[in-house]
Parts: sequence; C-alpha cells; structure tokens
Amino acid sequence: MKKLTKAVLSLKIWKDKHGQDLIEYALMAGFVAVAAGALMPNIASSISTVFSKISSVMASAAAS
Repeated sequence: MKKLTKAVLSLKIWKDKHGQDLIEYALMAGFVAVAAGALMPNIASSISTVFSKISSVMASAAAS
C-alpha cells in the first residue's frame, strides 16, 4: 500500500489544479446570469435558453 501511495503522490494527482480556474469562471458566469435574470425579467427566458443549450451540449459530450 505504501508503494501505491508513493506512486500517486509522485504523479502529483492530488495537486493538479488545471481545471479549477475554468470551474470558478463558470460559477461566476452563472451567478451573473442569475442576478441579471432577477434584475431584468425580460432577459430571463434568453438566459434559460442559453443554459438549456449548454446543458444539452454537456450531456452529449458526457455520453461520447
């Protein structure tokens, strides 16, 4: 078990943060979209359409 732990740590799997920035930007964009939808109800349907399209693209990418 020690060899496996040492191998995992040597590969730096636990320290990999390459996707962290992308996730943070996506969350921030989501918060801005929700706030915009709350402040301007006229664009709420447009925001909903955009998120629906993103969801369908991500679902099809996950299935592939």
